[in-house]
Amino acid sequence: MKRRNFIHTAALGAGLLAAPIPIFGKNIFVEELLNPGMDVATKKALADVALNTARGLGATYADARIGRYLNQYVFTREKMVQNTVNTESFGIGIRVIANGTWGFASTNDVTPDGIKKATELAISVAKANSKIQTDDVVLAPVQGYGDVSWKTPIEKSSMSVPVSEKVDLLLEANARALENGADYISSALFSVNEQKYFASTEGSYIDQDVHRIWPTLNVTAIDKASGKFKNRQGLAAPMGMGYEYLIPDKSEEIMGAGGVVLYRNRYDIVADAIASAKQAKEMLTAKSVEAGKYDLVLEPNHLGLTIHESVGHPLELDRVLGYEANYAGTSFATLDKLEAGDFNYGNELVNLVADKTQPHSLGAVGYDDEGVKCKKWDLVRNGTLVNYQAIRDQVHMIGQNESHGCCYSQSWNDVQFQRMPNVSLEPGKEKYSINDMIKDVEKGIYLVGRGSYSIDQQRYNFQFGGTLTYEIKNGEITGMVNDAAYQSNTQEFWNSCAKICDKDDYRIFGSFFDGKGQPSQVSAVSHGCSTTRFNGVNVINTGRNI
Repeated sequence: MKRRNFIHTAALGAGLLAAPIPIFGKNIFVEELLNPGMDVATKKALADVALNTARGLGATYADARIGRYLNQYVFTREKMVQNTVNTESFGIGIRVIANGTWGFASTNDVTPDGIKKATELAISVAKANSKIQTDDVVLAPVQGYGDVSWKTPIEKSSMSVPVSEKVDLLLEANARALENGADYISSALFSVNEQKYFASTEGSYIDQDVHRIWPTLNVTAIDKASGKFKNRQGLAAPMGMGYEYLIPDKSEEIMGAGGVVLYRNRYDIVADAIASAKQAKEMLTAKSVEAGKYDLVLEPNHLGLTIHESVGHPLELDRVLGYEANYAGTSFATLDKLEAGDFNYGNELVNLVADKTQPHSLGAVGYDDEGVKCKKWDLVRNGTLVNYQAIRDQVHMIGQNESHGCCYSQSWNDVQFQRMPNVSLEPGKEKYSINDMIKDVEKGIYLVGRGSYSIDQQRYNFQFGGTLTYEIKNGEITGMVNDAAYQSNTQEFWNSCAKICDKDDYRIFGSFFDGKGQPSQVSAVSHGCSTTRFNGVNVINTGRNI
């Protein structure tokens, strides 16, 4: 192996060790992140090569996605920079319907000749598949939008911020954590820019520029006498924003219960690092929770994950139909439950919506990856199941004729398929704060942030823990506890919903790398909610052998 290749591979490996994340593309120099890339007129001309070739070979439908995917990851630990990774992936994916069947091919040879060959291959794949497929693909109609564009509404591109500035911020957070009692701390910043161009034989030419950002940290405090240690993860949610997310704004500040300082649409990584160190030390001496029935007060950074697992995944139509059974399971929310029209998902307080247009969310785009204009729709209304998440070739299976606009591919090199949109719990309608909620609890547990979790293959029975756990007695938080997790099933849990804070407490949780499909792909998705109370939920002690 050449020394240059060894350094490239070793550097990439170090980054992966720092965080188990998928990294696509080739390593590039940091200044190449600011290269504007291919102009829109050239993309349109090249996309037309694919569309015209497909038509000429008998395709009844074709789409082409030219994608440039930029990633920057900065990793630090204590006083050191562990690694920086800058990658670029560029190519075109071509999807066709021929003989009533899908075919797909891709190439990084984005020239007329390269695109023509890839399109011919996609047609060949479709015709080969048609020999064993019994039913033709049925696509819901969608209008052609002509030449349109969409961009994440950012104030400052993270890619334009010097690496040195990002490193300084992360190292400052590390230093402040160490000053306040942390024994170890690691921090990182992930920045993503997807430059995507979509064209179809239905007349759409859609150019989109999508930005996402995710700062992370993990603090460890050790009791040197006993050798015991506790970890406290950062409370940042990944967001569909630019670097402005890391610039604190006091107007965005929300004071959580237990003195936990939180923000809406902003994140102060230095303040969180200080709090992480202090709270990790507090965990070392906190008592272990007593198992039993409690009223749970769940803040958005925690409840978002429960929404993701107990609502987002089971209401994906391909999972309901069994297409994901070999990899990620099926769903308890089967078709007969939707058809009945009265399936009780939760009580009347529970309104869960899917929304690909939600500002600052990870899933926000103007159009999905098959050219459908994105929208908001109901999944559960007043506790009743009313819909799933479905794309163009699925909605006819549930008697609908309009795609929900939630098709996505992680890159130009992968075929697009149904992915979870942002799935969120609507806030309460009456004025009600988190402090009001705490005062109304006699015996409860307040959970902040995500911890361990487990859920069965039908997304029904589950167990969740948090980053920080506080005990509530007689309307007051009495202190931190360890080893708490709650157990329930999806229907029981959402029927125990007792109160939801109003829109002033509404915040977004996010999953930057949500896996699905074979071959596996990742996507980014957010879940919004306000702090919510669930009454009479079973809390177990995870630190004791039972």
